Amino acid sequence: MLNGFVQIRKPDNEPVLSYESGSKERSELQTCLKDMLAHPVEIPCLIGGKEVWTGNVEEMHPPHNHKSSLGKYHKAGLKEITLAIKVAAKAHREWSALDWVSRAAILLRAAELLSGKYRMAANAATMLCMSKSCHQAEIDSACELIDFWRFNPYYMTRIFDEHPLSTRETVNYMEHRPLEGFVFAITPFNFAAIAGNLPTSLALMGNTVVWKPASSAMLPAYYIMKILQEAGLPDGVINFVPGAGSMMGPIVLNHSGLAGVHFTGSTAVFADIWKVIGSDVTRYKNYPRIVGETGGKDFVVAHSSADMDALSTALIRGAFEYQGQKCSAASRAYVPDSLWNGLKRRLQEEISTIKVGDVCDFSNFMNAVIDRSSFNSITDYIKIAQKSREYKIICGGTFDDSQGYFIQPTVVQSTAPQSKLMCEEIFGPVLTIYVYPENKFDEVLNICNETSPYGLTGAIFARERYAINKARERLRYAAGNFYINDKPTGAVVGQQPFGGSRASGTNDKAGSMLNLLRWVTPRVIKENLAPPRNYRYPFLG
Repeated sequence: MLNGFVQIRKPDNEPVLSYESGSKERSELQTCLKDMLAHPVEIPCLIGGKEVWTGNVEEMHPPHNHKSSLGKYHKAGLKEITLAIKVAAKAHREWSALDWVSRAAILLRAAELLSGKYRMAANAATMLCMSKSCHQAEIDSACELIDFWRFNPYYMTRIFDEHPLSTRETVNYMEHRPLEGFVFAITPFNFAAIAGNLPTSLALMGNTVVWKPASSAMLPAYYIMKILQEAGLPDGVINFVPGAGSMMGPIVLNHSGLAGVHFTGSTAVFADIWKVIGSDVTRYKNYPRIVGETGGKDFVVAHSSADMDALSTALIRGAFEYQGQKCSAASRAYVPDSLWNGLKRRLQEEISTIKVGDVCDFSNFMNAVIDRSSFNSITDYIKIAQKSREYKIICGGTFDDSQGYFIQPTVVQSTAPQSKLMCEEIFGPVLTIYVYPENKFDEVLNICNETSPYGLTGAIFARERYAINKARERLRYAAGNFYINDKPTGAVVGQQPFGGSRASGTNDKAGSMLNLLRWVTPRVIKENLAPPRNYRYPFLG
């Protein structure tokens, strides 16, 4: 037991490297990309700190180049999944009893390793496996994950600082115990930072984890595990188990020792997880904690007083960075008719300069979508826009999968505010715009609020303060992260804790105390310094 108070320094956000031409980091990253392409890897399951080779392998190919190989990974089966649960349960006894300072030190050490030694490898793996530009990789697999690993220990200390009131005769205090059992972490393809944060935020609070990384983002996930191991994470605390959700889900979700689920992914999958758990909660030792961040149909509302340059830039960056594959990406916009002609010309001019291609060519602003399933789903929406009189394609609308899953940035004008493309999540580089009469701003706010079942991110662009305030209040539940004169993407740890409600999740705000609180179960302890010695109260006299 550590006898003393330990202070974790309040962190600063990790500086973003520019990778401009001639810079040292650009040269180092390009060298790392070439080396990674030249040396494909074979990724095992990592259970109890041991490499497990199942023989059931899946090939990894960059989404922007089908013919290139990044290697292969071994998929877990029933035996490996069962073993991971058993190992996590065994590790829980010692890990949950470890002092919090030691747990925090591991993540802080991992942050230093990622900031230095592993930065280029993590970014290269993210670029090649997930088809991200160097900038998108840098703000994700480097900066955001480093921030999670530094800010979460700091937020943990703030939780531990809170205690109930004591009196002269009693000492009262709060113990934040880890959950009793193991926690299942399910991470998505689109952010390496989320892949690193979901299992480690659980472990930081004393829990042990069975981690299912996304099949299409296995390479950066593997590097994250190697960093954690080098940082001193004990065996069995986080068990890295690649595999099919259809295989893993029924085994894990029906296990009596399941203490919680930490999830980022589709709304449909999260709903299914909730159904399975809720179908018979009596099977579990405790009610499992269910935390999820899911889909979005994120919006930008423009007022007639909006700055045209700021609006067009936000729409382009918000809709097309990382091919629109961010749960926060701008997917629908509402533009007054007084601005539309000028904005349309601006969008057409600017988008015509966007290059789409291989991540190793740093002049490409956009790259490929993640896989064939996504390519087919996104292009089906574009085909609808091509065929229906309800839509007019303003720019883009073309695609090609002969070499990689490339879709050109596409802007569609919809004549109906609640058309299919205005309502449904597309998760690709397609922005749908509804042009409304300038004097119908109040009505369009109501339309925006009621059109989508989601409530993740949104933005208002206006110079007029009354318009800003009206949008902020009218769209109160339409977005868990709301932006004024900024794109609805790019939340920064410590500055904009991220999450939404409605069909977008449980809104437990990754990168804040709110999320960490879900992974502990408090115990209040009262010590009476002067216990009574007679049952009789004064009123009995």
